[in-house]
Amino acid sequence: MNIRNPKTDNSEMGKKIVPSTKTPFPIVGIGASAGGLEALEQFFQKMPPQNGMAFVIIQHLDPNHIGIMPELLQRITPMKVSQVTDKLKVKPDCVYVIPPNKSMSILKGELYLFGPVEPRGLRLPIDIFFRSLAIDQQEKSIGIILSGMGSDGTLGVKAIKENNGLVLVQDPDSAKFDGMPHSASQAVIADVVAPADQLPEKLIALLIYFDGSKSEPSIDIKNKSNLDKIIILLREQVGHDFSSYKKNTLFRRIERRKGIHQIEKISNYVRFLQENPKEAEILFKELLIGVTSFFRDPEVWDKLRETIFPAMIEEAPNGYIFRAWVTGCSTGEEAYSLAITFREAFEKVKLHKTISMQIFATDLDSDAIEIARKGIFPANIVADISPERISRFFNEIPGGYQINTLIREMVVFAPQNLIKDPPFTKLDILTCRNVLIYMESDLQKKLITLFHYTLNPGGILVLGTAESIGNEKNIFIEVDNKLKIFKRTITAIAPELVGFPSSFYNIKKANTDQKRATKVSENLQSVTEQILLQRFAPCSVLTSSKGDILYITGRIGKYLEPAAGKANWNIFAMAREGLNDILPGLFRKVLLSYESLQIHNLRIGTNGGSQLTDITIQCMEGPEILRGMVLIVFSDIPLVVEPDNGHPKTRKGIASAKQKELEKELQRSLEDIQSLREEMQTSQEELKSTNEELQSTNEELQSTNEELTTSKEEMQSLNEELQTVNVELQSKIADFGRANDDMKNLLNSTEIATLFIDKELNIRRYTDQVTTIFKLRTTDIGRPFTDLVSNLQYSEIESHARQVLKTLSSIETAISTIDNRWFNIRIMPYRTLDDRIDGLVITFTDITLAKKLEIELKKANEALMVARKKE
Repeated sequence: MNIRNPKTDNSEMGKKIVPSTKTPFPIVGIGASAGGLEALEQFFQKMPPQNGMAFVIIQHLDPNHIGIMPELLQRITPMKVSQVTDKLKVKPDCVYVIPPNKSMSILKGELYLFGPVEPRGLRLPIDIFFRSLAIDQQEKSIGIILSGMGSDGTLGVKAIKENNGLVLVQDPDSAKFDGMPHSASQAVIADVVAPADQLPEKLIALLIYFDGSKSEPSIDIKNKSNLDKIIILLREQVGHDFSSYKKNTLFRRIERRKGIHQIEKISNYVRFLQENPKEAEILFKELLIGVTSFFRDPEVWDKLRETIFPAMIEEAPNGYIFRAWVTGCSTGEEAYSLAITFREAFEKVKLHKTISMQIFATDLDSDAIEIARKGIFPANIVADISPERISRFFNEIPGGYQINTLIREMVVFAPQNLIKDPPFTKLDILTCRNVLIYMESDLQKKLITLFHYTLNPGGILVLGTAESIGNEKNIFIEVDNKLKIFKRTITAIAPELVGFPSSFYNIKKANTDQKRATKVSENLQSVTEQILLQRFAPCSVLTSSKGDILYITGRIGKYLEPAAGKANWNIFAMAREGLNDILPGLFRKVLLSYESLQIHNLRIGTNGGSQLTDITIQCMEGPEILRGMVLIVFSDIPLVVEPDNGHPKTRKGIASAKQKELEKELQRSLEDIQSLREEMQTSQEELKSTNEELQSTNEELQSTNEELTTSKEEMQSLNEELQTVNVELQSKIADFGRANDDMKNLLNSTEIATLFIDKELNIRRYTDQVTTIFKLRTTDIGRPFTDLVSNLQYSEIESHARQVLKTLSSIETAISTIDNRWFNIRIMPYRTLDDRIDGLVITFTDITLAKKLEIELKKANEALMVARKKE
């Protein structure tokens, strides 16, 4: 498509954007709701009239009122604006508006209207049209979301993204109601997010860029080198390797990102990626193509519910727990669909068994996993889920629905890289839908082999409708080739697993003698270290920062003992006398400083005695697995017992040693007291600061509460005013209707044919009697009255009408018709209440009878005069 740059002058902007013969012109779907009229006006004011695109507007309209959107938009844009009729062929440079109380789809460039099936309030016309647009136009589809409440359009833009189309969203900050733009931005990575008046320029720039690029990207040596660089940058910045993904898919997504940033060369985009780490995250999200929905491909779920699950349940023993793995689960719709389908199948079988299913759902995108765990979905999921399922398996919450507890507890979500992370095993069912299609054939083969390894014999594998098991038909049996459902072979086959975690490699068996010798050589170090730990190393305890014991080495009974009552593995509760006094203070110090502290000659009470011990305590900084944990090491000091021979010096030495020990204990106590004082002062200062912050926050909250109260009162007042205005407008409309009826009846009662025309001599209104003179129909309103066929022998009527408009003087003429009728035609200016001339009023008074009498009287007079002359 040849699209001109929008940054040129007005003459350039007005030139035609001619679609090529190879590609159809773009069809742009625009979804809007509350506040959408203003956004649409801003959009079309900036859109050149000759742009080569067709615009289809889908808005939430009142089903009980005639829509006037075409008339309102026609004032804004020179493009032809019309309301859609059934089977309407879409043309470029035109705007089409959905009629009220209809849903709409597109097929081969033609618009089709349907009566709404859903009850009012649950209709999602934007989603319906966007989905059909995505299927019909594929990568040529374009979806734009403007101001509106709710989430209609979210599922539609997902479908457009899935088909490589373009998605543009009005910036939520510039929208009057940000519900729809915000929901769409959260669901997909929009190609453009901007205010409504900036969207036309950005859309045209994107189309110009993509029109200049080739439809099928050719990856030459230079491009492949840059593509490999991008893969390396992604691996470094987001930690995932895309080297085994299809290069054309990668290249198309990269081309899209280049187009959004208006970067022509791929080498420049590599540089852009290096300088903007956030772009790597966006490209990573773009490559994931996280598009999903509830019960996608309904035939697959019907097959599982009606045939496969009932057979599995009947064969399973009582108490059995099925294990399922949903790969590439995105935001969780497919995993929850599997859980719901299993529950329905189990209830249908009606066996007296206790059987359940544990579903493991994984995806590369951790953000999508977080959304899936919450189980909260927008209200527009009713388009994919029946009302019965909604009522049974969902709880309604403000703004949408949440999966109920029964289904949520069946599913465990976890981020996982399918290529490099270990898989779940001993599975009964595995779904991998629309994942393999983005991978090279070698990787597809490896994954199929991996799936065989993870499934139990007879386990079920479900692939996407565009995927297959390739040449691995010796390890899987077809259950339904159309729906891509397969069963693992029951016979034991040991496939070769290449390129997966080492635990899955097949290693050739060595002879027994070699194995035994290798085992002794490998275990010598570990056995020696174990003996050293058990017999010679000091006792130690590894605890959490809260004191909960995690690991013990050696015999620690001399230092710790279980506390009476409920089992408690906290070291503060288990510490013996002498240790329990100083341990809390030591913990606080090491947690703050990460320094190693040592206490020498600590006397710890044992069973009936005491033991001198050196204690070393430290908070671990590494390795990562031990960070924040506390290690306590106990080293016993042998007691030196000197014989008491009664010598005074000996007794004096013992007394001196006891005194030193008491002095050390006193010194430790003083240090602990000082430490407690410092901690108490610090805590007091922190509490004061926190108290001040809380007071400030409280004042802010009070102020906010007052503002909210004021705003509430203002909103209530505004609501009342709007209600009053609405009542007044309704009253004026009723008065206008009555006045219109009165005027119509008045004009008809005079039996005077009256024609109202505007300054361009186009018909504005007429009375019923005019149809006896002119061949008029209701559809002729707006046409020049001179184009109509009439019985009048009045060729000067147009010139007389223009003369009256020019001179503002009335003209009155008696004119006959072809069928010998006579009318007194009066042409006069149409004056408004403010004395403006706004057209003409032409009255046709039937004077046929008077004219006939006049003619007869004239003939009688002539006959009388002739008779007199003869006399």
